[in-house]
Amino acid sequence: MITRISTPFSYSSAVVAGDSVYLGLHRGFGDRFTDQIHDTFVHLKKTLLQVDVPLENIVKVNVYLKHITDLSEMEQVFTEYFEKDKFPARMTSTSEFIDSDCLMMIDGVAYKGLN
Repeated sequence: MITRISTPFSYSSAVVAGDSVYLGLHRGFGDRFTDQIHDTFVHLKKTLLQVDVPLENIVKVNVYLKHITDLSEMEQVFTEYFEKDKFPARMTSTSEFIDSDCLMMIDGVAYKGLN
């Protein structure tokens, strides 16, 4: 069975297939990078809560930064949401975004486990 958490757009915020949760793009809002990344984690947690998966079950993320200079702050914020030595696998890159106010986005995969 496949379960989708739809959005008003042409993508799902998450798709559960078997024991995997595929997370679509998540972004936060605010004027500063700090505001946006913390808001992104709020949205990630809400999405995962809808499929009964805790944030710590994220196993892989792709982080897209508008400015590579935000990398060190991104690294610090990850330590606030994940325990030391329990970080998800991660790829970080830079990108331009359609929304000019967007400073970062995250997508990824979480482990749901078989119920």
